[in-house]
Amino acid sequence: MRVLIAAGGTAGHINPALAIAGALKAADPTAEIHFAGRREGMEYGLVTKAGYPFHHIEINGFQRRLNAENIVRNVVAVWHLALSGPRTWKILDEVRPDLVIGCGGYVSGPIVRAAAKRGIKTAIHEQNAFPGVTNKLLAKDVDLVLAASADAVEKLGAPDKTFVVGNPVRPEVLTADRATARQKLEAGERTVILSFGGSLGADRINEVVADLCAWEKQQGANVLHLHATGKRGVILFNRLEREKGFAPGPNLVVTPYINNMPQLLAAADLVIARSGALTLAELEAVGRASVLIPSPNVAENHQYYNALELEKAGAAVVIEEKNLTGEKLIDTVQKLLGTPGKLVEMGQNAKKLGNPHSLELITEKLMNLVK
Repeated sequence: MRVLIAAGGTAGHINPALAIAGALKAADPTAEIHFAGRREGMEYGLVTKAGYPFHHIEINGFQRRLNAENIVRNVVAVWHLALSGPRTWKILDEVRPDLVIGCGGYVSGPIVRAAAKRGIKTAIHEQNAFPGVTNKLLAKDVDLVLAASADAVEKLGAPDKTFVVGNPVRPEVLTADRATARQKLEAGERTVILSFGGSLGADRINEVVADLCAWEKQQGANVLHLHATGKRGVILFNRLEREKGFAPGPNLVVTPYINNMPQLLAAADLVIARSGALTLAELEAVGRASVLIPSPNVAENHQYYNALELEKAGAAVVIEEKNLTGEKLIDTVQKLLGTPGKLVEMGQNAKKLGNPHSLELITEKLMNLVK
């Protein structure tokens, strides 16, 4: 069996795709699994690190807000779109797949659509309750639609071939040992707080987390705080450290990017993060309390609605970015830390929302489609 997976843009698309690839390989050890994506995107590094063949295709989204910079980007996007057709057909000729899977991102569009036109078996996986534009367009053309949320079924527009399967979580997230992870961090009895704003970073999250770190130092809080600034947030966070009078040390670890997320999630007591579908699936899988700050810069405000599900279940506190201040975050964390058993209770509530059989369901549907 030859499989081609198209995914790109964010870790929220790529990591589920890698989880699906691993599950297919486990189900059929003879399977050849290839990936298609942008060489300049995050997918190239993650996929090649995982050891899968990578096929480069350049495709970009169009910018709706027009200014000089975005006009140039749109011209480039038109050029890449024109070239995507021949490049897509070349990739399909090289791989000769029995199955093509789209896991999100602009790159999924031309690859999956061309495969469907060739009569190759095709499937897509939608991670969010509010589907992206690409998957909405593809749903009518593919053989199988896999949705993480029941809320997405009608929005995708192909209910007769759509199955709710949840979001796949990497096996290493499920198997990471909490005691071992905490021992490696020398956490002891301290409350471990893990915070991040995505691989590139989010300025607003870095700013309010800096306020929280300064408060933790001033109060002598019994915490071990692990914070990832994101690639673009390193300089900003360094400046905030100087301005607010705190610095990395025994109680604070600051890194640009988290390369060992399964271990840190295992060790954490409280997670402060955006509410992308992958992040929430992993929080649910391991059962962690969270403060969620939905990104306001996503289609259909889907991160906000994703986060609300956890808040309604008593698993998270949601703070919209328009209401986000350092004082608000400090007050929220202070209340959570000051209520005995609260973080454990929230973590248990999160775990009830998880779908531990997501990968099994996805693999079964995909294998049946090929057979």
